[in-house]
Amino acid sequence: MFKEYTPLKNKIFQVIDNDGKVINTKWMPEIDSERLVKIYKDMLFARTADLQIVSYQRQGRIYTYPPNYGQEAIAAGVGAVIKDHDWMVPAFRELGTMLAKGVTLKEMFLYFMGNEEGSNFKNANFTLPISVPIASQLIHAAGIGYAIKYNKEKKVAYAFVGDGGTSEGDFHEAVNFAGVWKVPVVFIIQNNQYGISTPTSVQTASENLAIKSVAYGVKGIMVDGNDFFAMYRVVEEAAKLCLNGEGPVLIEAVTYRKGAHTTSDDPSKYRTKEEEDAWEEKDPMKRLKAYLIDKGLWSEKEEDKIIPQFKVEIDRQFIEAENHPPYPKEDVFKHLYAEMPDDLKEQEKQYDRYLQWKSGKVKQQ
Repeated sequence: MFKEYTPLKNKIFQVIDNDGKVINTKWMPEIDSERLVKIYKDMLFARTADLQIVSYQRQGRIYTYPPNYGQEAIAAGVGAVIKDHDWMVPAFRELGTMLAKGVTLKEMFLYFMGNEEGSNFKNANFTLPISVPIASQLIHAAGIGYAIKYNKEKKVAYAFVGDGGTSEGDFHEAVNFAGVWKVPVVFIIQNNQYGISTPTSVQTASENLAIKSVAYGVKGIMVDGNDFFAMYRVVEEAAKLCLNGEGPVLIEAVTYRKGAHTTSDDPSKYRTKEEEDAWEEKDPMKRLKAYLIDKGLWSEKEEDKIIPQFKVEIDRQFIEAENHPPYPKEDVFKHLYAEMPDDLKEQEKQYDRYLQWKSGKVKQQ
């Protein structure tokens, strides 16, 4: 696969077309019907939750949120391959994979409400917290990969980054070290065409982003990130390479962010309606649903029935998060150092005075 679809050929790996028809039978993965329907339901749940969260944010009930809308096939492809004992190193737009790993929606809600308990991930083993600083998490992934190899464990680390992150030094350092050490790390670039408002064409002069793997001596591939089957097969093959000691692997998943970069963004300022309409034809949910309907595994009636059920469950977990006890003020300060330095002690005193003023107990000085 990685020879046939080398990034040097600027050839994208694809299994189904925009209408859900199989066009690459050679690489069509073997997934039984029951599991495939479950995967589609999980994608549908993630998309429904994503749209609901934006609604909550517009109501002022949650803080700034980065939508996953349009990128569900990438998260689902990795989520279908990643194991409980594998490591997940997320950026901030991998909702579907995090849910597949065992993170709950309530935890995600808490995180975006500013409660650090939302990063606890009680049921998701080997999952790092969301990382907002761009590409810094990739260094952590390379280190985790080194530890896996050092301990001779049969695990894989999956690390995510956006196309904008490939312009950061941390990206290049992480891939370089991972290549030198030959560690089991799969780097997934979610190329959604824009780093906030900066198009990929301005981000790099390279023909594609996967080609950056060549310079570091690692395997790389460019894949249709809106094609679930293509994503699944590429991640599956990448995992095999890593487990055989042939990692790391760099995957460029070509997709499109249908929503805003975050709920603070207005994409109409830098995107055209024509561009959005063209990418709408490549929507990952539409393509997989068309395949399932053609095989008699799904129907619009079933979808209309299940979405309201999803909304009830999403609302339930959101209300639980809203009613969750506030994060203890002391925890903000006491876990930073073994012994709290004087300047941090002073900050805590100042914050205590602020809270007293806010409650009306004392006048502000």
